Amino acid sequence: MSSEKVIISHPYCKDCVGGVKYTGDPVGRTEIIADVPTYVSDPPSEAAVQGPKKVIMFFSDAYGPYYINNQLLQDYFASRGFFVLGIDYFLGDPVHLHTEEGFDVQIWLDAKRKKSAEITPKWIDAIYSRFGSAAEYFALGYCYGGPFALDLAGTDDILAAAFAHPGLMTEDQFKNIRKPLFMACAETDFTFTTEFRRRAEDILLEVKAQYSMRLYSGVIHGFAVRGSLEKPDESWAKQDAARGIVEWFERFSPNANTFFTSNDS
Repeated sequence: MSSEKVIISHPYCKDCVGGVKYTGDPVGRTEIIADVPTYVSDPPSEAAVQGPKKVIMFFSDAYGPYYINNQLLQDYFASRGFFVLGIDYFLGDPVHLHTEEGFDVQIWLDAKRKKSAEITPKWIDAIYSRFGSAAEYFALGYCYGGPFALDLAGTDDILAAAFAHPGLMTEDQFKNIRKPLFMACAETDFTFTTEFRRRAEDILLEVKAQYSMRLYSGVIHGFAVRGSLEKPDESWAKQDAARGIVEWFERFSPNANTFFTSNDS
């Protein structure tokens, strides 16, 4: 019997690069955590003192955590009461800086995945040490970062995970899932294709995982980070995906506020 891992999403597609670059004023800062540059965005002070700290480990797409779109996205999650930490597993060498002729994305990806696999576990351990056992941990991945969030969903170290238009995942990662998973998916995605998406859902059903999948029409791979704010479908899908992730994480936070009360006894 072959021990080869069964891939359930392609490593990349043409839509992994491109899209719209936003403008704005990031409020986060850089810290070096486990020898890795990290974008850190804190919640408003009043939110930070209410109960245990809620921590999002943010695994970015190939543009890295310091790309303006990703900075603003991390700041949004922080504004909703989370401590957000985005690892720069590219070490200052994200894909969009490579505009040279003849640049080979596959060679870049292979090198970055090897390095990411080396430095990310130590970084995750450092996050746990930083915030301690009383904190509530969540994992969030976009595209390149999807597999990292999914790996953490297979442990007992977090409360919930989420990803958007992920790349290069395996069936085993879905079979090993132990924590609630939120998936924001594009109708047109040559990485997490319709066939792969449906197979992933079949596996989640087989293992009786707790999950939620939102499939957005009229958008392509990358919408949740670099979707056009001028196109109604893309703008709404991007914002709804971010809101949905917050709501998902809050749902599994033991200290989350509830919108409704019940008289059930």
